Amino acid sequence: MLTVRPKIAELVFQLYGRALHPELFEVCSSTSVERENYTAKADITRTGHVIAWRHAGMLLTEVTTSAHHPLPVRRRLMNYRLKGQRGDRVECRGGVSYSVEFQLEPVEPELFWTLQEELLRYGEHQGLLQRFDSSGRIAMGAISYINLEARSHSLVVRAFHTFPDDHAIVKSRSVFQIA
Repeated sequence: MLTVRPKIAELVFQLYGRALHPELFEVCSSTSVERENYTAKADITRTGHVIAWRHAGMLLTEVTTSAHHPLPVRRRLMNYRLKGQRGDRVECRGGVSYSVEFQLEPVEPELFWTLQEELLRYGEHQGLLQRFDSSGRIAMGAISYINLEARSHSLVVRAFHTFPDDHAIVKSRSVFQIA
């Protein structure tokens, strides 16, 4: 499986009110959470991540991927290019809400490598971590790290995706909440 990242200029953030077929994504690593009120599955993919959150017959699916990745339009609730900083919120039936803040942050090379090493150290002990192959231009490959903070009525997802060729980091913080 090719595990080199797409270009950061090609990345999008999307939210769906439906399931997406698993064969649409090259999953590199996965974890699941089950609580009394919801279940969630987090996948790190070659192009970013997929978070599927279920509660009382409702399914929300968060995706970061390449804009060239063929995904459906039906029941897409959010669609943003991953550039700069942005936040949004969706209120759903049954007192469910979803909010997200994400940013694409270019950083100085020295700081980038420090942050990447910190993610590696932290991710080895908790959360979901994936190392990617080098693109060939730089010796060290990209990293994806997802941390799930599961409570009885909420799930907080923090995701970090590094892009060594561009010295950039995509950070997101999503909250799935039941009132």
